[in-house]
This record gives sequence, structure tokens and C-alpha cells, in this order.
Amino acid sequence: MPPATSLRVYSTLTRTKEPFEPVQPGQVGMYLCGPTVYKPSHIGHMVGPVIFDAIKRYLVYSGYKVTWVVNITDVDDKLINESNARGMTMAELAQEMTADYRRNLATLGVDTIDHFPKATENIDEIIRLTQRLIDTGFAYASDGDVYFEVGKDPQYGKLSRRSLESMQGEGGEMAERKRSPADFALWKSAKSGEPSWDSPWGKGRPGWHIECSAMSGRILGETFDIHGGGLDLIFPHHENEIAQSECAHGKPQAKYWLHNGLMQAASEAGKVGGRATRVASGSSNASPVGMVGQPATKISKSTGASPFSELLERHSPEVIRFFLLSTHYRSPIQYSEELLEETARSMEAFYRFFKRYQRVTGESFYDLDFPSSRDTEHALLQAAPLRSAALHHFIYPLREKFVNAMDDDFNTGGAIAELFEFVRKLNAFIDSEGLETIKPADQPLRSKVLRQGTQVFRNLAATLGLFLKPIETKTSDDEGLVGQLMQLLIEARANARKNKDFATADTIRKRLGEIGIALEDRPGGTEWSRG
Repeated sequence: MPPATSLRVYSTLTRTKEPFEPVQPGQVGMYLCGPTVYKPSHIGHMVGPVIFDAIKRYLVYSGYKVTWVVNITDVDDKLINESNARGMTMAELAQEMTADYRRNLATLGVDTIDHFPKATENIDEIIRLTQRLIDTGFAYASDGDVYFEVGKDPQYGKLSRRSLESMQGEGGEMAERKRSPADFALWKSAKSGEPSWDSPWGKGRPGWHIECSAMSGRILGETFDIHGGGLDLIFPHHENEIAQSECAHGKPQAKYWLHNGLMQAASEAGKVGGRATRVASGSSNASPVGMVGQPATKISKSTGASPFSELLERHSPEVIRFFLLSTHYRSPIQYSEELLEETARSMEAFYRFFKRYQRVTGESFYDLDFPSSRDTEHALLQAAPLRSAALHHFIYPLREKFVNAMDDDFNTGGAIAELFEFVRKLNAFIDSEGLETIKPADQPLRSKVLRQGTQVFRNLAATLGLFLKPIETKTSDDEGLVGQLMQLLIEARANARKNKDFATADTIRKRLGEIGIALEDRPGGTEWSRG
């Protein structure tokens, strides 16, 4: 039986939210435009993959079998120019930068991609598709180039809502070979010293747009379910993809076109976490092209974005992933170091709970088994003793709110807000039941309730790819010194309280709080954490 869900997705093509109904019941084909691999990837390149990794995880959680494709553009003018500048072949440069890209994806936990096709490995398919467009009258050869004739496609412009008159094409020598300025290249004739392949029109290389049409069609079929990409790809790239694919095959290329907002530099920091998490200025009925009023500028290499590896020296991968998912995917992401630091501080609420859970139960949060689908999760929610406990009255509604947020066009920002609330309720249960003052062996029923409630939380977080494994901590000499100094302050505060010098004890807590360090008094002693 195919999954029965209330999932609705916003399609850029129709400008509306639509019920999600895959081409083949129970199966989903998803394509995301990947990078042109000519320089090290930066954080802007990570936005789409993290978002669509969460989308795939949620679809799998909802019972769908998902095939996800992310292409690699490994032949392009930028690659040729950069390889010449570095004194290496285009293939060597592409291999180096592809490895960098995939390494960064793995660091962020983006490990659900099924296929990474490369343009250079699909030249035969690109040539076949180009020839088919010539044979059907939608493309023409001209002096070794091949162009798509935009005027032959009556639906051209339907994605971007642009008129033919407003479109401009490539200039230079190409303009002289085209029938219309808006026509775009499917195949480019070889220039001296550039990589090239044999074709019916002479030696050359593919145009940018035809690559994605050829690769998505070969792997996912002539019509598949979800085509994703950044807002900046709507025109000309996705408009041209649609034209090529649909004129060649006579059927829709994709049912749903999902476009994520771009990353841009933030002018000021904002609150992240809890009910103030950036949930979705675009989560309801925002329009897609400029759908959230996003300006044309974005973070990119040309505007100074540093290699992603440098960002990882300052922030943990989980903080970055959490940050990227805290905004609804159709909204722009306001980027700043301050916002990343604020995200890290807000996440301490989760890490403190994980430590607390281990103190209470004697079990690591990360060793906790958790269900992997809606069905098995629902069974857990109905299982005794959780169903008969007071905690159930909080867990079930919060789980429903999380699912409802994700069913509403994958609103990860709204879902993350529920995760904060989830932890608040679990902490309140520990407090109300006095679980930190009783040994686990003396509280088997209440410990089991806490365990089951935490299992549900862990499962929901896993659908976003969060809290799957302990974070790696780098301990430096300075960190060790900080730990020793904090222990001295904790002992000084404890002595002040013992001597009834509460003013000094309160001052120590207050001053530490002002620099972002929180103290927690527990039955077993006082603990400190950043945040």
C-alpha cells in the first residue's frame, strides 16, 4: 500500500501548494542541481543538499521509497579557465573539487544521495537528446554549434513567467550563429586547446542546460516527481531544462518544482531557537520567484565566501546543519558569524538534556533505539506505559505539530521549534517526577516512560538528520585551562553558599551568565555549559 499522508508541497511551476502525489505510488524520484566543480565549495553550496537531505529523510520516514540524484558539472568555461590558471587538466581539477564537495557533504551528514552523475560521463546521452531535439524540429545546427529554438516552444517561459521579448541570449560569436537572441546552446563547437568530444556536428562539448535534462531523464525517467535547486536557477537554467525535456519527450519533466531561498549576508543577528526560531516567513503562501522578496545578490565566491573547510574550523557540522534547517527552505537564509554562534548557544539546551538523560537512566541518548517510520513511531506512542502517563498528553500533540509542520511544504523551521518544546516537556517530566533524586533501579516505570518519550524525540530529530551521533569535541590546551578555571569558580561558589554568603554565590552565577556560561545545580553537583 502506498503511504497515506497529508503532505502538501509548493511548486514554483503552479505557484500553489499541491497535494503530494508521486508519479508512481509509493516511489519518489528527486533531482537536485549540483555544483560546477571549479573551486572549493563554500557554505552556499551546502544549502540545497542539506535541505533536500532532510526532505528525503522525511519522505522515507513517511513510507516512500526515494531515489535522489545530484549532478556534478565537470565541464564548463569556469573549469577550463581555472584549470589553465592552475596548470592542470580540466579532469584533474574536477576530480579534486568533486572530492572536496563530497567530503563537505559527508561532514554535514548529507549521506542519502543515491547517484552523483557527472556531465562528462553522460556525453552519449547528451548527444542523443540533442539529436532528438533536432529531429523533432526544436533545435538546429549552426557552424558546429547546436541551439534550441525558443520560438518553437509555445510554453517557453512558463516557470519563470517571463515573456520571450524580455529574454536575452549569449552574445559574441554565438550571437551571429543563432536565429534568435533568446536561443540557447545545446552543443558548443570546440575551441583550440579545450576539451572536446566527437559528435554528429563536429568536435565540441555540451551546453550547461542539456546536461541536467540528459542525466535526470536517464536515471529517473522522462517524468519524475521533484526537481529542486536554488532560487537563482529558475531562469535560465530550469526554464531551459523544461523546454529541452518536454519538447523532446512530449510530457512534463517534473511534477513539482521546489526552489530554496539563497544565502545572503545578514545585516544584524537575530534570535534563534525555541518559539523564536526562524520558522517560515515563506511557509504559507509566499510567491516563489522573489517569493520572499530576496534580492538577486547571494553569498558566493565572488562576494568573498570562504572555503567551507575554513568555516568548519570555527563551527561544528551539526551547528551548521541546524542553522540551515532553522529557516523554511523557500525563505532566504540570513548568514552571519553571530547567527551561527547564537545557533550553537541555543543547541546547548539539547546537549544538556542528553547529559541529563544519561544521569537519570544510566543510558546514553545516542545508544537509544528509536523507530524509523511513522507507523512504528505511532505504535510506540500507543504502547504502555507511555500511553497511560501524563507525559503522553504532551508528547502526542508535540509529535503531531512536528509532523504537521513537515507536511506543510517541509517546514523544517516549524518542526525545529517543536523539538525545543519537546525537550522542555521532557525536562519538566524529570523535574515533576523527581527522577534525578531516585536511583534508576527504584524508578523502573517512570524511567521507561522517559525512555519512550525520548525515543519519539530522537526519531523526529533523525528525520532532519540531527543528533544522530555524539558531536566530536576538540580539546585544546586553552580548553583544558578553561575547564580547570571553571571548576575553581564552581568550588568558590559552593563555599560561598556553604558560608551563607549568597550575594557572592549569586554574583558568580550572574557574571558567568553574562559571558554565556550557564550553571546547573544537580543532586550530584554543579555542572557548567556554554549557552
